Amino acid sequence: MRTEAISEPGDTFRPNEDFAGIGLPASGQGGCVVALDGVTPPESGTGCVHSVPWFTARLGGALTELTVSSRDLTLPEILFQAIARTAEAHAETCDLSHPRTPQATVVLTRWSTATLDYLVLSDSALLLESPDGTVTPVLDDRLSRLPRACLASDAIADATVRNKEGGFFTAAADPSVAARAVTGSLPRSEVRALAALTDGATRWVEKFHEGNWTDCFALVRKEGARALIDRVRALEAADREERAFLRRSKTHDDATVVYAEL
Repeated sequence: MRTEAISEPGDTFRPNEDFAGIGLPASGQGGCVVALDGVTPPESGTGCVHSVPWFTARLGGALTELTVSSRDLTLPEILFQAIARTAEAHAETCDLSHPRTPQATVVLTRWSTATLDYLVLSDSALLLESPDGTVTPVLDDRLSRLPRACLASDAIADATVRNKEGGFFTAAADPSVAARAVTGSLPRSEVRALAALTDGATRWVEKFHEGNWTDCFALVRKEGARALIDRVRALEAADREERAFLRRSKTHDDATVVYAEL
């Protein structure tokens, strides 16, 4: 088995809000991949005394531990328990009802000798490669289908679509959101390799249109996760002034790639 993980902050003056984890049980039977993209908070605050990296570390750690140790639980059940455990850790000090309480996107996979299960919540991506080389993206596209005006930072409209019916969902303080994730299961024999990417890395496909998901996966497989992030950074730097692709979004974003050949 070959695994690789890289997570790079978008700004050297800000902490990385992403989380990457690979779990390989001592039994040698199966494993898991976890990738979280922490949601950068607005300047107006989140109602929480903790940082987004604190939140993603707590949630990511709980997801990794539960996915490896609780084989009897489904992935939505694992996400439910991990969110609940994280919320309990700061419920007494923070306003968890705040719409911008620390939160994150989630990619979670678990495989055994027989099956591979997956879960995706919000706009990070999971790419699954079959033995014949076909690459299938697993995406939660609810965020991309919303009008841009709904997503402006600090806008009142944002609170009407974030973790709301008809909007989009992230892992925040309400564990019931686990039921909103995109999930599925495949025979283990139908997946040769996989890659989990936060949206700082998916920009290569979704913002800059340098290739499709198959091209993106081939780049990671051949040249490594670092190569994908390096290419994204070069494209971001070239687009810094024109902003033809990034428009009003930040020039650089935290970028995480986790790759596993099964």
